[in-house]
Amino acid sequence: MDVIERWTGGHACMLQSALRLGNEQFAAHLGIAVRTVAAWHADPAVVPRREMQQLLDTVHEQAPPGARQRFALLLAKERVQADSTASGARALRVGIAVVVREADVLLVCRRDGAAGGITWQFPAGIIKPGSKAETATVRETLDETGVHCAVRRHLGNRIHPLTGVLCEYFLCEYLAGEATNSDTTENAAVMWVPRNAVPRFIPVDTLFPPVLAALEEQT
Repeated sequence: MDVIERWTGGHACMLQSALRLGNEQFAAHLGIAVRTVAAWHADPAVVPRREMQQLLDTVHEQAPPGARQRFALLLAKERVQADSTASGARALRVGIAVVVREADVLLVCRRDGAAGGITWQFPAGIIKPGSKAETATVRETLDETGVHCAVRRHLGNRIHPLTGVLCEYFLCEYLAGEATNSDTTENAAVMWVPRNAVPRFIPVDTLFPPVLAALEEQT
């Protein structure tokens, strides 16, 4: 079992993801305020106080075997990414739009679903060097789905656990347009699904916890 010498907000978020818990569930599991969990997502480099370090140790040690394995995988990928960054490698940066419309959220089905084990996902596009992440995300969403949206807030970023890509997540508000498959080369389908049904399309252990929390807030 991996041992964390010093927990950071990022490591705590990995543990949350491995346990497959939303912000409120994770806070309740730890017996802490939800705002503390939110602060970890906002600043992954923050180092919790000593009492919190001990609490995270305990939760990690008592986690089910499957959750500990997922945590070890996430931790290993973070270390590989850190090594790559240290050697001068630049991660591909992608903007991901979590577009909500009343009780629904927009999803696309990729034709290359075998790559990284991903089929259904949120609209996404590459953020080119020098481009503003919010602008690129809105533009790519329109290009591939025909949906006009506006960024409501930044949900955070992470190295995706399956693809190794640096992902910037944005909660977006639907403005106009019919959801259509405007990029038939890459996508097989585009559709609105109920927010509470997202885990049926995207494996929970690959969902970014702040995305889950944002969808829960909207319900």
